[in-house]
Amino acid sequence: MSYARTSEAFRQRDGHGVRHQLRINERTAREHGCLIVAAYTDNGRSASKENAPRPGFDALVAVLSAGCTAGGQAIRGVVCVADDRLYRRPEDLARFFAALTSRPGRVYVDPQGMRDPYSQEEMLRAVRSLETAMTETRVRSRRVSDWHWARAVEGVPHSGPRPFGWQDDRLTLHPVEAALIRRAVADRVGGKAVRAIAREWCDLGVTGTRGGSPNAQTVTQIMTAPRVCGYRANRGELLLLPETGEPVLGRWEPVVTPEQWRAACATFSPGNLYMHRGSAAPRRTMRTTAPSRLASGFLRCGARLPNGEICGGPLCAQKGRSRRSPYAYACRSCRRCSISGPLADEALERLLFQEAPTHVRPSEITRRRWQKGMTDAEKRETIASVVIHYVVRPGVKGSHTWHHSRLEPVWRDAGGGEGRGAGSAVGWPL
Repeated sequence: MSYARTSEAFRQRDGHGVRHQLRINERTAREHGCLIVAAYTDNGRSASKENAPRPGFDALVAVLSAGCTAGGQAIRGVVCVADDRLYRRPEDLARFFAALTSRPGRVYVDPQGMRDPYSQEEMLRAVRSLETAMTETRVRSRRVSDWHWARAVEGVPHSGPRPFGWQDDRLTLHPVEAALIRRAVADRVGGKAVRAIAREWCDLGVTGTRGGSPNAQTVTQIMTAPRVCGYRANRGELLLLPETGEPVLGRWEPVVTPEQWRAACATFSPGNLYMHRGSAAPRRTMRTTAPSRLASGFLRCGARLPNGEICGGPLCAQKGRSRRSPYAYACRSCRRCSISGPLADEALERLLFQEAPTHVRPSEITRRRWQKGMTDAEKRETIASVVIHYVVRPGVKGSHTWHHSRLEPVWRDAGGGEGRGAGSAVGWPL
């Protein structure tokens, strides 16, 4: 099988990186007398972030564990351009080699040659490769963080989409949007509800810089962002000049004065402020907010995108539309997949205690504690000890039937369960 992965989809979204890797894999396979019978790819997927979805890698591991492709073609090994395309975390290294060596006589091939994954020497080489990849990740992360901090101290605007209120240069005020922010700040200080401000913006046909309609949350974020008064923040902290202790001023034109900005911020609770937002962001009480639903964080979208790849985005809990389903889980990335919340939680429990592999299935004592009042935090710990995530198949439009098989678990062992995505394997020509 052949595998390819790129991590920077925000720069190139046409998938040319994985295509180039697959072509190199084909050349490598030919040079060593191998035949590629399947290919798996993860375009724009990080391998160094914890719990980052990689449907192509999951599918590769699942097929290796099964021993053959869906068409019945036997798998004799894997070809890849480099080790760090496959794994950058110890758990992925363990999953890959456990699945690869689950059958005798397999090989691992890269441009440097054919390798024996069963030998101690090859395992040591894989560990050294992993250490190098992890060190490179840490160094690169630190370098990027320092680069952003240095730019922030100089007052350079944020990168990414232009902020609401400024033009494309991120320095000059947008006359219409800046006026809306200025009026919203004054109205909020005067006691007006944020929802009323958001409704006014919607009635005026205002849209965000990404095309979305304004709501109370986005309006609050816009008003309480330090940039509206000219202050520069970085990684959730207001930057201060070390010489004077005064806030760092950005190079852009401010919308309101610092006094007006502080007055607007004072009308909100800490959890709503721009500098204190997010489900895991620390509040002034130093507490964190836990997920409100059992399956939050464990569900991944199994919808297929127009380019043929599996979405793999997280399904988030949201309000449902019926008494039977007061809440649901839906993908915010592609918006092509959703599932009833209570039914998904019920299916998750069934898979956990009835269909998990015997050697990872929770004990009978755990099952009884689960049924007799285990806290949600304990339940989530139990789930995390058994599965990596669940892939949710899209439902059939117009169908009112439901079955637990829509959830496909990826077990936390050698990668059992069906994966989704595109990827590659090596077979021997007859």
